[in-house]
Amino acid sequence: MAPLDSVSLHYSTIASHLTGGSHIFSLHKSRSTSAQHRHRVWRSVFLLLLMELHVMRRLYETLYVFNYSSSARMHIFGYLTGLFFYIAAPLSLCTCCAVEVFNFTADQVAEINVEGRDLLSITGSDWWGYVKPITKLGWFEWIGAAIFIWGWVHQCRCHAILGSVRKERTSEYQIPHGDWFELVSSPHYLAEMVIYAGLLVASRGADFTVWLLFEFVVANLGFAAAETQRWYLHKFEDYPRKRRAYLPYIY
Repeated sequence: MAPLDSVSLHYSTIASHLTGGSHIFSLHKSRSTSAQHRHRVWRSVFLLLLMELHVMRRLYETLYVFNYSSSARMHIFGYLTGLFFYIAAPLSLCTCCAVEVFNFTADQVAEINVEGRDLLSITGSDWWGYVKPITKLGWFEWIGAAIFIWGWVHQCRCHAILGSVRKERTSEYQIPHGDWFELVSSPHYLAEMVIYAGLLVASRGADFTVWLLFEFVVANLGFAAAETQRWYLHKFEDYPRKRRAYLPYIY
């Protein structure tokens, strides 16, 4: 959202408005524009980018990796829980600035005069000014991102294994092997926990809502992993007994 004045509009300028660095926020009861607050906003943007990377890959896998049976069904409770979770999860990652950005956007939307050519000229310039604030994030953010990518890559591999098992089977489901499947029965759930642990570290553990998000993921997937483990043991007499449900060597 850009101000309608003679100020030169670049990504860095727009980003400054959204992160509290512009005089335009004086229209909104002089909200905090400290450097610390701007850092928290950019950290939230960073977390949302990681979340977007995660959900876009999951969408791709749902459409092109998994081979769901035409008779497959999902319990309505699980379906509604999923809808609620993916609405609440992004909000929990930006609690420090969600209201501020929403109010700013709502006020500006009434004043915006859409001019396509001007917008195109904005989007074609100053990419470095847009990215630079994210490059100044601290060690916690980058360590958290590394943990996130570690879990993200392993979940991608485990989903590919599950997808290949479904494509290759004839009438019987096969025991999956490879990657973290050699350690646990639900490595994709373990990887999901690692992904959200990365988001927790990247947030510096400063927001209570991110802790709640992580605890929900651990508890919910832990329950699902236990059910999956029982199914495997009941389904296959030769199922590897050394495999745990969720956490290697522990649970």
